[in-house]
Amino acid sequence: MKRFKEKTVIVTGAGSGMGRATAIRFADEGANVVLVGRTAETLEETAGEFPQDKTWIHSDNYMVVVCDISDQGQVQEMIKRVIDKFEHLDIVVNNAGKGMQGKIIDLSAEDWQSAMDVNLNGTFYVCQAALPHLIKTKGNIVNVSSLSGIGGDWNMAAYNAAKAGVTNLTRTLALDHGADGVRVNAVNPTATKTSMTKDMREDQEKVD
Repeated sequence: MKRFKEKTVIVTGAGSGMGRATAIRFADEGANVVLVGRTAETLEETAGEFPQDKTWIHSDNYMVVVCDISDQGQVQEMIKRVIDKFEHLDIVVNNAGKGMQGKIIDLSAEDWQSAMDVNLNGTFYVCQAALPHLIKTKGNIVNVSSLSGIGGDWNMAAYNAAKAGVTNLTRTLALDHGADGVRVNAVNPTATKTSMTKDMREDQEKVD
């Protein structure tokens, strides 16, 4: 039984890592999956790993949307395209993120703003644009935050601050929209073996 059959799911950062794995699992469960990211080629690679069950997989069951979530206008257009195609939205997984290493004295204003734009502002833009549609379907938001946003981490001032914002934004959304029937949760993984943590892992190996 496909648990998410006829549900429409947006996964941001779906071109690699946790986003790719999440999108594939939703596809396995029968959802209409919207793959969102900045690079069409990697999103198509994700789609290429979807189940080849001919009773499910065809062009009407997924779409690829190239979108920079740090750009509010692009996010609004992405949501419009999703509704135009599938007519409803049930689940949003805000997975897109950007690592940023550096102590605060070493970060430029541009570094700080970049971490906020992708990790926090992007999550805000997607949630804001999606919520009217999720209220209609009594849907769900899952924000991918980080353990670093709860307890902090060395040498990651901007990333820690941005992810702390995501965690508390999630709590606020749950309080504000639980009465609308929208469930909002965050997952807070620790360091995960993905392309985003490649440099961090290499640094750790040098220390070891």
